[in-house]
Amino acid sequence: MDGKSKDERLDEQDDERPASPPRKRGDSGVATKTDENRPRLGRRWKLLLAALAILVIAGGGAWYWHYTSLHPSTSDAYVGAHVVRVAPLVSGRVSAVRARTFQPVKAGDILVEIDQAPLKAALEGARARLAEAKQEAAATAAAVTAAEAQVAEARATLVDQRKQTQRTVTLTDKGAATKAERDDAEAKLKSAEAGLRSAEAALTQARQHLGAEGDQNAAVRAAAATVTSAELDLEHATIRAPADGIVGEVEVRPGAVVDTGMAMFPLVETGRWWVDANFKETDLTHIRPGQAARVTLDLYPSRQIRGRVESISPASGAAFALLPPENASGNWVKVTQRFPVRILLETDNGSPPLRIGASSSVEIDLTAGAN
Repeated sequence: MDGKSKDERLDEQDDERPASPPRKRGDSGVATKTDENRPRLGRRWKLLLAALAILVIAGGGAWYWHYTSLHPSTSDAYVGAHVVRVAPLVSGRVSAVRARTFQPVKAGDILVEIDQAPLKAALEGARARLAEAKQEAAATAAAVTAAEAQVAEARATLVDQRKQTQRTVTLTDKGAATKAERDDAEAKLKSAEAGLRSAEAALTQARQHLGAEGDQNAAVRAAAATVTSAELDLEHATIRAPADGIVGEVEVRPGAVVDTGMAMFPLVETGRWWVDANFKETDLTHIRPGQAARVTLDLYPSRQIRGRVESISPASGAAFALLPPENASGNWVKVTQRFPVRILLETDNGSPPLRIGASSSVEIDLTAGAN
């Protein structure tokens, strides 16, 4: 005996026994089921997320299609306004140019002045001719009065001669007067009748020459019209702005000779602005005048301007071209046409300055404000 107790010998045996290997995952039934379920749950979540993404995309696509069908839009749109080509109504030498290039002006502001000296002389001549016409009309009226007096005298002479002739005829029938005296009386009667006819013809001629009396006389009216025309020419020598706007490039200079109707420079009216939006023909089905529109200018991309459909062109832009397409000849390819739609802009004093030809984007609301 080695003198060790039973418990000590058992401990030594345990120390000498090899250690059991560590438990691996999957050795237990519970651990194996959990590990198998994890990939299945991951696949389910992925399928669920994919289905949700498809639903979101489909819903967004449906909403976008519905929105675009009720809100047709185009970026083929440009700002427009009325442009007046400032031109003189009279010919002459330019004495002063008040307008400056790109200068804002108000209606009635003086833009250009033309030398008034020749126009003032023409006005004085027209006034002199008017006075002369009035004098001639007065003289003709006096001639009419004289002709009327001659008619009255001739009529009285005729009445007296008829009486004398009647008495001479009576005396001749009684034998108290000779036949020669009777012939002489009848000749005087015929002469008196002819004198009356001559006086009446002269009166008619004088009245026709006179026409209407006073300021209604034709010659007086013609002379007065000449005076009015000369006054207008003198007034038109000062060229004023026809409306509020912005002056374009001014090239005319003092001393230049301008002719009637010769364009000197443009004036862009600022009281009325619009956008000509070129919509595809497939978008025109439900567009009507009066519908509301939203306009975004490339000049001011962060600001929207409200507008309203004013009119729709009766023809495509290609139809108004200098050389319209001939689809009946050659190889024909169908191309979607564009039709101009005019959008009247709602501007006020707080609106930013607009420029003709500026690019813009237009969106029309088919559900609002159609006439």
